[in-house]
Amino acid sequence: MEKAIDRQRVLLQHLRPSFTSSSVEDIESSISASICSAGDSAAYHRASVFGDDVVIVAAHRTALCKSKRGGFKDTYPDDLLAPVLRALIEKTNLNPSEVGDIVVGTVLAPGSQRASECRMAAFYAGFPETVPVRTVNRQCSSGLQAVADVAASIKAGFYDIGIGAGLESMTVNPMAWEGSVNPKVKMMAQAQDCLLPMGITSENVAGRFGVTRHEQDQAAVESHRKAAAATASGKFKDEIIPVKTKIVDPKTGDEKPVTISIDDGIRPNASIADLAKLKAVFKKDGSTTAGNSSQVSDGAGAVLLMKRSIAMLKGMPILGVFRSFAAVGVDPAIMGVGPAVAIPAAVKSAGLELDDIDLFEINEAFASQFVYCRKKLELDPEKINVNGGAMAIGHPLGATGARCVATLLHEMKRRGKDCRFGVVSMCIGTGMGAAAVFERGDSCDELCNARQNETHNFLSKDAR
Repeated sequence: MEKAIDRQRVLLQHLRPSFTSSSVEDIESSISASICSAGDSAAYHRASVFGDDVVIVAAHRTALCKSKRGGFKDTYPDDLLAPVLRALIEKTNLNPSEVGDIVVGTVLAPGSQRASECRMAAFYAGFPETVPVRTVNRQCSSGLQAVADVAASIKAGFYDIGIGAGLESMTVNPMAWEGSVNPKVKMMAQAQDCLLPMGITSENVAGRFGVTRHEQDQAAVESHRKAAAATASGKFKDEIIPVKTKIVDPKTGDEKPVTISIDDGIRPNASIADLAKLKAVFKKDGSTTAGNSSQVSDGAGAVLLMKRSIAMLKGMPILGVFRSFAAVGVDPAIMGVGPAVAIPAAVKSAGLELDDIDLFEINEAFASQFVYCRKKLELDPEKINVNGGAMAIGHPLGATGARCVATLLHEMKRRGKDCRFGVVSMCIGTGMGAAAVFERGDSCDELCNARQNETHNFLSKDAR
């Protein structure tokens, strides 16, 4: 028996050329099925793929309110962000000191000022000084970019727990260009197109791809109808965090304490006849109106992500799994086509096909681009924005991505086994698009963690 054991030891040494010690303890400890002999040269350690998944354990948002005249017109931006950050702690019983980073998508405010406001909001929410905060700005996709950045950092091993959030107060920070424009821009058409008003890019999409005014108004009516139905049935209650704030009477200056918990831009009685009466805003004889465009809004959202193994160790409920992300560039003059390019890229990166996606949250920046992307990708209308979109709910630029993630994952949870994969996507000013793929949290386990491959990728044609 001892001779047989010795032969096995010698054989192991030959099979493991990197093995240097001859001690029995080292040999026995080296016998493992967890990591291949490629060691550090392996492209990815596949021993813990399931446990290494980046998962979402909580996703919440404020209500979205009309800027300058809605429920948050007198609310400071940091007082919008703090409640959703605090909710992530309270609803999961997470120790806030364990968070490795808070990344906040935000667009319009001066960079250093907004970065300070986000840091202040973290303190208001109960995070200790040891938790860092930073902002990210990829315009309309900033909230989704923040989530993607945190997921990437967790994958890279920088930390195990992070928060991707979004914030915008378009009351405090309206869309405007500060300072002068470089005259060099006149020398390049594409650079000039980066300065086009977003409404003009909407008209360009409608004109170039034949999206009619009726189609746009119909999409807007559907958005309001679905958002109103979702609100009435309480579908948003799990994702919306009520915010205690104040409303100031502009005439008397009197302050009235209020709690805001419902999106205030939804028009349940919107009709095609009413929208048809509205005049085009950006182009004479155009088709883009205030009624078939996204609403200018105030709001915030936050998403708590962590490594699956950590979530399981803590007994956290897994709301969703972050599967892939893609950001792409498109012609700035028709920036609204971004989702039509970004969605296929993100879906392919996740190893899926468009038909595998059960739900889509596509930001309705303008009805023209929303209708175009839906038609271009030949998506089932019953799968898209089932609870309404930005034309009804609102589009606080930096917060929209986080809002969409919260809305998508809570709807996927409600649908259960009939909904496995979902996509969040949006177009981006200056000509870009972004998309991310999510999987429902309870739809996979350690033994079934990938889409079934029905074809065989043989290494050699001789194997056929």
